[in-house]
Amino acid sequence: MIKGISFLRPAGSAVAYERLASFFSALGFASERGWNEETNHPGGDNLPPGTPVSRGASFLAPIGNLEFVDGAMPKTSDICIEVTALDAVHQAATAWFRGEGIEPAVRLTEITDTHWKSRMFTAEPEPGHTFTFWAWDDPVKGKPVAVEGDLSAEGMRFAIVVARWNAVITERLLEGALDALLRSGARREDIHIARVPGAWEIPAAARTLANLSNESGRILDAIITLGCLLRGETAHYEAIYNEVTRGIGQSQQETGIPHSFGVLTCETLEQALNRAGIKAGNKGFEAATAAIEMVSLRRKLLEGQA
Repeated sequence: MIKGISFLRPAGSAVAYERLASFFSALGFASERGWNEETNHPGGDNLPPGTPVSRGASFLAPIGNLEFVDGAMPKTSDICIEVTALDAVHQAATAWFRGEGIEPAVRLTEITDTHWKSRMFTAEPEPGHTFTFWAWDDPVKGKPVAVEGDLSAEGMRFAIVVARWNAVITERLLEGALDALLRSGARREDIHIARVPGAWEIPAAARTLANLSNESGRILDAIITLGCLLRGETAHYEAIYNEVTRGIGQSQQETGIPHSFGVLTCETLEQALNRAGIKAGNKGFEAATAAIEMVSLRRKLLEGQA
């Protein structure tokens, strides 16, 4: 039921209000829509007529929590702001103070280590308003550690399904894929190539290879699909592309063997050549590295379940 929590602090003056808002904006805080009281000040008290009686500037943080302390309070301000790049925040704060004509050493402490395995500094952008910024020594503390695949293909078995149609493109894609696999440690005898007439036939061949692999026990670790569709060559380009994409995806989901997608869909032959190693990298190479990484990731995930 609880949605959020807000701490309200009186700025003390319009100048202090503007300075605090400027400070938090300079440090990268996401600003939320503020508020103004509809009733305006009639003037006097060093305020011009029409000045809002009350206004607020709101700054958001992705995560917030309320802590109660029993015993000695830590040597911090009452508002502690956790950041991910403490040195960068300290540099931004230093630049802000200098821009305001304030000597940083007067209101900005140096970064110090704490006994609770973190680093911190305190800033006072306006007298009476202090804020402590801190970060864990361990950058992944409290965060989920990602599991990623490695790019070593040693001991892995692959099948490559490549279309003959637009061979000037698909042969370049095949060369790129083989280059990636061999550079990553795969053995030539563990790479099997199946050629099909065109992109339309790729899903059927990939499904057959995956099924044979599962039935025979000679498990393929991944299947790499390579082809090229050019819009100018056929009026039903989009229909073919959609079916090829759907078929490859279904084969992967239903057989459990990773399939990497290296079927180019381009407007012109020039675009396809660029994506086959001329200017924009080789998508066959990229498809092969994606296959290696997915095999490695799958193994790690399965090992974690054991």
